[in-house]
Amino acid sequence: MTRPATSGRFMRGLSGVAAGGLVALFVVLLVGWTLTTRTGSAGPGTGMLVGHGLAAAAAVVAQVVADRRRDGVATLCSLGVLVLAILVLCGYWLF
Repeated sequence: MTRPATSGRFMRGLSGVAAGGLVALFVVLLVGWTLTTRTGSAGPGTGMLVGHGLAAAAAVVAQVVADRRRDGVATLCSLGVLVLAILVLCGYWLF
């Protein structure tokens, strides 16, 4: 009896949530930047927007690769998304 091809499903799901979270965070920052720019208030800077945007784009690309493949590359891409999300969150929000 062969086992169904579900290896890596949890990892791909977790990295998909992380990639979606990075995209959602970027959208929230973009809206916040737009609102604070119009009102003249302090808000997220350009560096934060660019960093989050690039990280979100890279995470989505890596997640698409992870979803379409079923080999070691998929695992590496899923791990890359998770590491990228951790780096962005720690780098911009904790330190």
